[in-house]
Amino acid sequence: MKIGELEGAAGAKKAPKRVGRGIGSGHGKTATRGHKGQKARGSVRPGFEGGQTPLQRRMRKLRGLSKTAYPQGIFHKEYAEVNVGQLERFEAGETLTPARLVEAGVIAAVHHGLRVLGEGEITKALTVEAHHFSKSAQQKLEAAGGAARLIETKRG
Repeated sequence: MKIGELEGAAGAKKAPKRVGRGIGSGHGKTATRGHKGQKARGSVRPGFEGGQTPLQRRMRKLRGLSKTAYPQGIFHKEYAEVNVGQLERFEAGETLTPARLVEAGVIAAVHHGLRVLGEGEITKALTVEAHHFSKSAQQKLEAAGGAARLIETKRG
């Protein structure tokens, strides 16, 4: 069998309706357009409503981005948040990066950055790298003998 010999199943391809080919075809004379009128004589452009103000002109003009698509605004950044109490599970002296926290399952994804907040207590000396620290989180990490390193982000 060759590719040129392939055919569709019987009855799969229907012949197009041939209009205006004589009275014997059943679609002759008016060629299924009816009698007289604009639709019989020429084309009616899409959206034409017979002179009535069309739908696109009856509707109000909506400009800009919708609030439903961007409820927080188009410049909103999504940050992963971690409390210092959640870092107690790690070994003392460990350096915690956003990638390490994702790997450990503490956060699901980094998104636009990582914020460390001060909820909970920490007793182990950990070095934490994040994009933002709350004052209480920074104080608790340093009081436990650890460090809070800020990850610099490009602006612009």
